[in-house]
Amino acid sequence: MITLYHGSNVHITEVDLSKSRKGKDFGRGFYLNANKEQAMSMAERTTRIIGKGEPVLSAFEFDLDKAIADGLNILVFDDYSEKWADFVVMNRKNRGEKPVHDYDVVIGPIADDTVGVQIRRFVMGFMSVTALVEELKYNGDKAVQYFFGTMNALKYLIPKKHEP
Repeated sequence: MITLYHGSNVHITEVDLSKSRKGKDFGRGFYLNANKEQAMSMAERTTRIIGKGEPVLSAFEFDLDKAIADGLNILVFDDYSEKWADFVVMNRKNRGEKPVHDYDVVIGPIADDTVGVQIRRFVMGFMSVTALVEELKYNGDKAVQYFFGTMNALKYLIPKKHEP
């Protein structure tokens, strides 16, 4: 069992996937982080961008072993790689309603915030996929995100009591 955090400007106990944005690293879904400090940084960033509310963390328990045993469709990227970069590019380019993959959960590195610029450079042929991987590394450190993209996946997230 692992504790995962979602940083936002509101406390979340029930996830609504319809509020998810298109064009994210692993697609339209609910994103969490096992690193509490990184999740709080995202909460502060989100609050600053939206311009209202206060940074808050919502915590959830997730049993990866049970999800695997139950047959949840899970993709794990252990590190930055060309396969990971191709997957991020595919999802970032998708502006449609239909997902471009059928994974319930995706676990892997977070792309740097400059991802849009780097992907355009890659698509236009100005850089190789190997160079793209290096450019997308999150602040030079590996920061892992957990993506939950289906209602079935959300069943495996257990909300924890709100931490002030």
